[in-house]
Amino acid sequence: MKSGQTINSDALVVGGGIAGLQAALDLADQDFKVAVVEKDATIGGKMIRLSKVFPTLDCASCITTPKMAAAAHHENITLFTYCDLLSLNRNGENVYAQIRQRPRYVDPVACIGCRQCEYACPVYVEDKEEGDLSARKAIYIPFSNAIPQLAVMDIENCMLCGKCEKACPTDAIDYFQQAQEFTILANTAVIATGMELTPVETKRQYGDGHIPNVITSMQMERLLAPHGPYNRVLRPSDGMAPDSIAFIQCAGSRDKSMGISYCSRICCMYAIKEAMLLSGSLPLADIYIYYMDIRAFGKGYEQFYQTAMAMGIQFIKAKVAFISEGENGAVTVHYEDQNGEGVTTADHDLVSLSLGAVPGWNPEGVCSVSTAADHFIKTVQPKLAPTLTDMDGVFTAGAAPGPKDIVDSIAEAGAAAMEASKYLVAQGLHTKVAA
Repeated sequence: MKSGQTINSDALVVGGGIAGLQAALDLADQDFKVAVVEKDATIGGKMIRLSKVFPTLDCASCITTPKMAAAAHHENITLFTYCDLLSLNRNGENVYAQIRQRPRYVDPVACIGCRQCEYACPVYVEDKEEGDLSARKAIYIPFSNAIPQLAVMDIENCMLCGKCEKACPTDAIDYFQQAQEFTILANTAVIATGMELTPVETKRQYGDGHIPNVITSMQMERLLAPHGPYNRVLRPSDGMAPDSIAFIQCAGSRDKSMGISYCSRICCMYAIKEAMLLSGSLPLADIYIYYMDIRAFGKGYEQFYQTAMAMGIQFIKAKVAFISEGENGAVTVHYEDQNGEGVTTADHDLVSLSLGAVPGWNPEGVCSVSTAADHFIKTVQPKLAPTLTDMDGVFTAGAAPGPKDIVDSIAEAGAAAMEASKYLVAQGLHTKVAA
């Protein structure tokens, strides 16, 4: 990619998660040219990092990887990973997106994904992909089924020893690579920037992230994943298999002290899913879920909840006030039982915080699309047309306009693609729509 270059496309999709990939594939299958811009070094979003999905308990990677591969090999889709969206504006019938390609310090044309550079690198740093539960090298491919299979150098931790350069069989290492800015000129855009989880450091009552055996929901996903950091569920502080595990619900939702008064919709179900998977991995462990309300809203979700109770997972209707460090690495949960037993405490070997959802992208200063009171992208007609934004020819899908599960994200992505397709045809901007 050359700096200053302009790339023409029928549609731009911002975000390479499951919603963005679905929207891109639906548009590309109609013979539209689609550019996908993703901030991470690989497409796949949050879903590719999960263990399984609820309520079917299907393998998340088994669902996501084929869509990632289909997008990467589709003749009408061009992927731009490791990129920042600097601006997204409309000028007449065109959408202009200014993009910055961050340097990988690896030539993407020469790199063949052999990982020889990674094997030769002597530097180990915490692996964000594994929830900081294991280590990776300073030059690395994010995970085994990452797309594209291109190495990226963590220049902040690289000690410039040159071992990766010597090991590379194609001379792909480029320590002097610079960021490149380019423009994508499209006729319509779909914003599918997803969501992030509330940072655990902002919740003082839950230890500010400093209690060793208190983990986040994404860290629990990685512990449960077959390709996770330990290949089994172990307590991070000492490697012990936990005998008592607790989930704390609404740890980042329905909390005005954090400025998040809304329900994040997915937390109850992913906690129940993780608890059921733990019951299979650690059949002798006691598993507890502290909850205010269980919101099992989707098809088959109530039955999923009932199945979890039948498996012996204990649901405690309570409001957790705070947690503290106990003895021998235990975590003490201080809670008020809503069934009338008053304030009490319980010790657990491992505690998982069911964190809520916040927007994955802030359009302020980048795009004129409006946001709602919850800071997610505002839709003009939430019930009749939930993908329409107040910016002409720009649509949204997935968790960008609000928290939602994978099923709804995929369905909404299809709706956004259809709206974008209708817009292109109505404007007479594309004439090669497949019959």
